[in-house]
Amino acid sequence: MSPPLWKASITLEKTRAADASAALELTEPSAVLIHEEPFQPDATVEALYVEQPDAAFLSRLIGQTVTVEPLPDQDWIKLSQEGLPPVRAGRFFVYGAHDAGEVPPGVIPIRIEAGMAFGTGHHETTALCLATLSDLARRRRFARVLDLGCGTGLLAIGAAKLWKQRVKASDIDPVAVEVTRENAVANGVGPLVDAVTAEGLTSPALAGRYDLIMANILAGPLTQLAPAIAHALAPGAVLVLSGLLTWQENLVVSFYVPHGLILRSRRRDGPWSALVLERPGA
Repeated sequence: MSPPLWKASITLEKTRAADASAALELTEPSAVLIHEEPFQPDATVEALYVEQPDAAFLSRLIGQTVTVEPLPDQDWIKLSQEGLPPVRAGRFFVYGAHDAGEVPPGVIPIRIEAGMAFGTGHHETTALCLATLSDLARRRRFARVLDLGCGTGLLAIGAAKLWKQRVKASDIDPVAVEVTRENAVANGVGPLVDAVTAEGLTSPALAGRYDLIMANILAGPLTQLAPAIAHALAPGAVLVLSGLLTWQENLVVSFYVPHGLILRSRRRDGPWSALVLERPGA
């Protein structure tokens, strides 16, 4: 997978920056960044892409002119994420090498370096999933766990650390799968995280029923995969869905209710949401 070579950027009022960032997230960029100066009224939102995005479409999406320009051949994801502060989400503390000496006592540490896969813990949806995972662990154990669309493997690693047992992880991107394996080894759970390249749940390696499935992807794939995900849930299983905006909650839930799932709770951070559904049963 080649590093991103295109940058879309827009400067607008700080009060609109979060909404613009959320809108650009829907176009599946490699990363979205917000640059702010403390005493200035404006902020610049940048989205990095592997392929040239449609500037006209992005401008219509935001309601303001978006500039698209090529970038030098560098690992811009890594450069943009280096130096980010650690993230505390539930019992988890997600950090990079530069924060290795800052891990507080009493947390579950996960070291994730900036790289070419999504999921360093800094995006709201990843932190929402970690906090939800931490809450679920207070009530029960899950014997069979799947991190669907694993990115860096952060959620799979978190589950493996929580329950000290094997966890499945899958992603359509082989680079993400390799990153997940490397991160699992670096966090001392290499033998517990079984990462595979798969589109949805089609791979024979993912066959079977799960007690917990986590899918932090986008609303579109979540709706498309609803029948397959629902079928893969064992009786009494829990499903955590994220990567969606708050206004997409009802839409996503509507694809799962016909398959017998019940919405149990939701967690929000700004425009982003994580949903917890359950299949009734033993």
